[in-house]
Amino acid sequence: MTRCVARELVEGSGVDAERLVDLLVERAVAEVGNYYYYTLLRRHLVGVEGDALRRVIDDAREEDRNHFEALVPRIYELGGRLPAVPATALGGLSGLRDLPAEADVPQILPVLLKAAEESVRAYTELCSVTSGKDHRTYNLVLAILHEEIAHQVWLLEFLGRGAMEHPARPRELSPFVTQFLHAPRPVALKSVSCPA
Repeated sequence: MTRCVARELVEGSGVDAERLVDLLVERAVAEVGNYYYYTLLRRHLVGVEGDALRRVIDDAREEDRNHFEALVPRIYELGGRLPAVPATALGGLSGLRDLPAEADVPQILPVLLKAAEESVRAYTELCSVTSGKDHRTYNLVLAILHEEIAHQVWLLEFLGRGAMEHPARPRELSPFVTQFLHAPRPVALKSVSCPA
């Protein structure tokens, strides 16, 4: 069995690494669940209100995919693993429900808001668990937390302004998480002899 230095360092700083990995896996599976749900939901939205909400959902959908992509390396760095087929967990951890036969925007918004609130709570808990102890995980989950709060704001903004006034402004997707998506490639080290 290979030693997991990252996990040893996290445990040495006072973090329960097993619990941390479980929380990270739970969030990663929830992000996949959200992405899956949003992909289906956008196909059900029709009309002016549906088109406006679809723009919000499209942005949140892509960011949730990025959140999953950013979480996976950290889970594996800490010696964790993701379930091979998280199908049973899709939706269960994300706080989302089955799609209605016809997507009614006023009925869907509270479900989406609840899911956004659950994500904010979960990432806030992860920040609390890692604050001052596991800087790498803390910085990652804090970046995701910023974006999950933005998702909540987008939905509240949509709810408050209505479909006709919702701005179709282009957003920079994953402005906080982008730095975690493109890890530098390992550099081949040359053997160097130290001077005596």
